[in-house]
Amino acid sequence: MLRPAVGAAETTRSLGIILSCALGILCGSSAEVDSCAAMGDERGMTRTLLECSLSDKLCIVREQQYEIIIIPTLLVGIFLILLGVILWLFIREQRAQQQPPGRRGIAHVPSSRGVSQEAAGHGGSVFVPLKETSVESLLQTSTRALAKLQVPREQLSEDPEQIHNGSYGAIYRTKIHTGDPAKAKSVVLKALKEPAGLQDVQDFLGRIQFYQYLGKHKNLVQLEGCCTEKLPLYMVLEDVAPGDLLSFLWTCRRDVMTMDGLLYDLTEKQIYHIGKQVLLALEFLQEKHLFHGDVAARNVLIQCDLTAKLCGLGLAYEIHSRGAISSTGSVPLKWLAPERLLLRAAGIKGDVWSFGLLLYEMVTLGAPPYPEVPPTSILPYLQRGKMMKRPSSCTHSMYGIMKSCWRWSEDSRPSLEELRSRLETAARTANDKAVLQVPELVVPELYAAVAGISVESLSYTYSIL
Repeated sequence: MLRPAVGAAETTRSLGIILSCALGILCGSSAEVDSCAAMGDERGMTRTLLECSLSDKLCIVREQQYEIIIIPTLLVGIFLILLGVILWLFIREQRAQQQPPGRRGIAHVPSSRGVSQEAAGHGGSVFVPLKETSVESLLQTSTRALAKLQVPREQLSEDPEQIHNGSYGAIYRTKIHTGDPAKAKSVVLKALKEPAGLQDVQDFLGRIQFYQYLGKHKNLVQLEGCCTEKLPLYMVLEDVAPGDLLSFLWTCRRDVMTMDGLLYDLTEKQIYHIGKQVLLALEFLQEKHLFHGDVAARNVLIQCDLTAKLCGLGLAYEIHSRGAISSTGSVPLKWLAPERLLLRAAGIKGDVWSFGLLLYEMVTLGAPPYPEVPPTSILPYLQRGKMMKRPSSCTHSMYGIMKSCWRWSEDSRPSLEELRSRLETAARTANDKAVLQVPELVVPELYAAVAGISVESLSYTYSIL
């Protein structure tokens, strides 16, 4: 009658011994293993005396079933727990990496790259919030906010000249009449194409207010006003004639002395003069915690007195309103700094890289950079440590400035202030008599293929936003 109770007690004691043995094996303790073996022998003897005869070997075999089943089970269980912990840590790290919003190709802008949260934060106080449910109510709200910029539509000429069909709509050249015909002012109208949705209107109004936020600078295209009380919407900008720097450089290749009051000759000293003005515009943007993102001859407008005005501020607007710039697809690959090609954070040092390419464009009178490299192969070319050779029309002093802009590491490139100082120093001894000459005329289709841009983008003289 006492045998069942004794069996239960012995079973509990056996489990305790087995667990102790398993821990000893896992921890590598020889003392635990020896102790366990001794206790196991003693227990085996006890159960043999109580339940088995000394000649019954089947009983002894049954006694070892606990060890055969439980120890492997414990080992498998511990392995599964460790595997689960490792998988959990891996999944948590993957989710952490996917935390920032955006699609592949988005270049997020951290404050360490010269763009602080202050730049993106202005959107709440500057831009019209998208809380209206209709275009009409949104226009009423924005018109009150932009009251000082409104230009009466009746003051605009009735027959504007279309000069380009942009991504947001047509771009026109027209005149503003204020009563005195002699004081009519030539301006450029950027229209929002119709039909326009609520988001399109919001974005267009945001770009107008972005210009308002920037304020005036002599080397940026100026906002003259807007027409936003009803559709179609217009952004009114100053007319910078004769047009973009790239077209000017191409015209300098021809046997044209003057045209529209502009002397189509370019000297080394004039290159430094234009470059300094571009740097002043970039410094102004940097003070606003912004950068340009697409510095190139096609995004510089030139006046008859060689006053340069930086335009194409679409990426700067994206930084201001969203804190990030969009995919690299909007900027030709050959003008991008290595960090942009690698889809890393963009910053003002990327503009420094592109400024070196702008100098190359000017000294070659509008040649595309890296003429021997296909656009899609530009990153491997740069990763091999290669660099464009000095053009025959380029002095060693100017080439040295270019190479400093093309250093792979962002931190090793000069600042905008350092660049401007070097340009001013070089301009003091620069040649102001010898005119740059390139005999070959530009074929737009060939240029577009080599530069990696569309031919259609070359058919305009205004790259406004």
